[in-house]
Amino acid sequence: MISTVHAAVVTALVVVGSFFLLVGTVGLLRLPNVYNRMHATSKAATLGASSILLAATVYFGPEGAGLTSLVGIVFLFFTAPTGAHVISRAAQKMGVPFLEGADWPGEVPVADDDDTE
Repeated sequence: MISTVHAAVVTALVVVGSFFLLVGTVGLLRLPNVYNRMHATSKAATLGASSILLAATVYFGPEGAGLTSLVGIVFLFFTAPTGAHVISRAAQKMGVPFLEGADWPGEVPVADDDDTE
């Protein structure tokens, strides 16, 4: 039998996780380019899925399915930032432009060929 406090914690974690996943979905649909979409979805999905997996750990306990959920959280925290980095580098190498006024960090602006005489 689950206590009222236990149920409230599980419910709160599921609601928080669902909120972050909803925010990530809205970001994916509404943001203007691949860089902004990638940022919104990777951060929100990590927080949302981690909250829901943490709710499973609280519900099932620290062994069995709860331990599997904890391993899933660790896996998410290692793979989501790596995946987002790979997506952003691939988009940059394919020539996908940033929004106006933004540059790739560490990139030196190239002078036009017309200026060299």
